[in-house]
Amino acid sequence: MVATRAQELERAFGDPGDAANPAGFAELLLADERNELLAAAEGVLDRARFGAEFVPVGLGGRLDRADELARILRPVFRRDVALGFGYGITGLFAAAAVWAAGSGSQRRRVARILLGGGRLAIVHHNLSHGNAMWRGEMTARPAADGGYLLSGRKDAVMNAGRADAYVVYARTDGRSGPRSHSVLLLDAGEGLRVLPRQPSTGMRGCRFAGLEAEELHVPDGALVGEPGEGTLLALRTFQFTRALVSSVVLGPADTALRNAVAAAEAAGAGGRQRRLLAGVFADVLVCEVMSTVVLRSLHALPDSAHLGAAAVKYLVPDLVRECLEELGTVATAGGSAGYLHKLLRDLPAAGLGHLGTAACQAVLLPQLPMLARESWGVTGEPPEELFRPELPLPPLEWGGLAVAGGTDACVAALEGAVARLAADGAPGVPGVLRALGDAFVAELGELKRRFAAIEPGDRAALGSPEACALADRYVHVAAAGAVLGYWVRARGDGFLGDPAWVVLALYRLGGRLGLELPALPPNHVERMYEEVVARYRAGHAYDLCAGVLAEHGGAAWRGR
Repeated sequence: MVATRAQELERAFGDPGDAANPAGFAELLLADERNELLAAAEGVLDRARFGAEFVPVGLGGRLDRADELARILRPVFRRDVALGFGYGITGLFAAAAVWAAGSGSQRRRVARILLGGGRLAIVHHNLSHGNAMWRGEMTARPAADGGYLLSGRKDAVMNAGRADAYVVYARTDGRSGPRSHSVLLLDAGEGLRVLPRQPSTGMRGCRFAGLEAEELHVPDGALVGEPGEGTLLALRTFQFTRALVSSVVLGPADTALRNAVAAAEAAGAGGRQRRLLAGVFADVLVCEVMSTVVLRSLHALPDSAHLGAAAVKYLVPDLVRECLEELGTVATAGGSAGYLHKLLRDLPAAGLGHLGTAACQAVLLPQLPMLARESWGVTGEPPEELFRPELPLPPLEWGGLAVAGGTDACVAALEGAVARLAADGAPGVPGVLRALGDAFVAELGELKRRFAAIEPGDRAALGSPEACALADRYVHVAAAGAVLGYWVRARGDGFLGDPAWVVLALYRLGGRLGLELPALPPNHVERMYEEVVARYRAGHAYDLCAGVLAEHGGAAWRGR
């Protein structure tokens, strides 16, 4: 079903490289220059009733599984990050708090908006650093006759002027702490003033504008969940959004890789370009596997998913940025270069920059010493359904997602997979793969030693540059665990059962850590390059599913 919906959306958008396509790359770039979302592309989503993808099945929508939603979003993000945010997932980010803690009437109200093609906007709480989206704050104090009096200003809220309702994270307690904020659901006509549109460097087609209120009376029924529950709801829902964003940004990475392959093939790719394209494809698969495992853990391991969500959001943006920079050395002319420049502007505006990294460090660092002492080397392998997309999952319980504690599924997967690789009689496992697995287990041992030496609650040690560097090394080890955990279960299943991609993926991860690695077999690089070219010519996606794309004959856009 999900594959059918994704392919229907691909066909509806049409070949993005066709210069005559009103929803193609050429028109998307022109719309970006006009600071607009492309009307023809929004029309495709309107006709697909795309808002239903963000509404749970029980409320009349199509949202059932987190990993399937990511797959549905890929055709949109493969064309335009701004379209994906401006039309799509920002509404889900807002609705998530309502799905997690809203009353029945609030959930039905939000569902009606999204199912009817409307939009929601999220008004974030204040952070001490970051971009304009995070600056400013709304405060709500109890009113004498019940409800709240809302005051304050936010400088940049996506879709502020287009939204039918707002989900507002407002400060309801002047003291700092976990009970300082509450969540309010307001209709657009309830008095929040929309300020003039704010220009943005990235995602220029999205409409950012300020919101302002002064002693605006908000009824009691606007409160989502309990008073003071805003921070908890943010921590719960961020798990979903972090993992989802990390997955969907692989859509534009797919397009950038496809255009680079077109340029390399046209010029006659040499050895350096073959290695580069094969390596980028391996990195994309790392990101795909890790994000898929984490999205599935929201269902299967709700007590532990927060850790993987922070790790994947920490790592994937850096890998995607590195991939785009590498691909820029191949696709340097014509329309494809313009598309790369747009991506490099859009991704930081989508929250994939320093702010996202700092927030993820704040989740990881307090927990890693405890995990080093109590989980690593102790926890058994995570459930099979994390790594096998064909297996069913329990329903997603938004309100049941834990925000701390649990176990480390990716590290447990690494340890379990390496044990499987070392087992007598394990067929088809090259020695280089066993050596790579051993190198990551050795790195995990060093991380265990150093994190276990940090005393619980030692804020100075956890905030030190050394601890931040260790967290960076940890997320690479976690990625290796997800990849190996996936591969040991996929052996014999076509290309993904081939050791070439996992060897190259681990080799690149280990290289970033400066690990001592075995020599990389050259035939593995050639096998990966062959797959890259074969998928390009057949019009198949660079993901785990190798889905069919709208391109005809593998043609790629090279500008007009």
